[in-house]
Amino acid sequence: METMLFEYPATKKIAHKAHVGVVGSGDLEVLVTPSDEPRTRVEVRTGMTGFDDTWKRVIERFFNVHAAQATIKVNDFGATPGVVSLRLAQALEVSEQYERS
Repeated sequence: METMLFEYPATKKIAHKAHVGVVGSGDLEVLVTPSDEPRTRVEVRTGMTGFDDTWKRVIERFFNVHAAQATIKVNDFGATPGVVSLRLAQALEVSEQYERS
């Protein structure tokens, strides 16, 4: 099991927790927790080794656009970069839906 940690500056408050996806073959789980700190903290846990650079690029690209003040945990089971981006976007959308309720 490999764990990677990333941090990015953030300006958009997230009001609610979100949980999307499942840890299963070719998929991943994303857990979002709001934070008052002006940054996004991302912890990625994966059983796939040797993809640090790919993870860094995918996570960095996503959070350069989505500056969510949150702590995010990603539990991966071999997801592709496209699935990673979709699940992250889905988690932020779920958090925003709760905010509008």
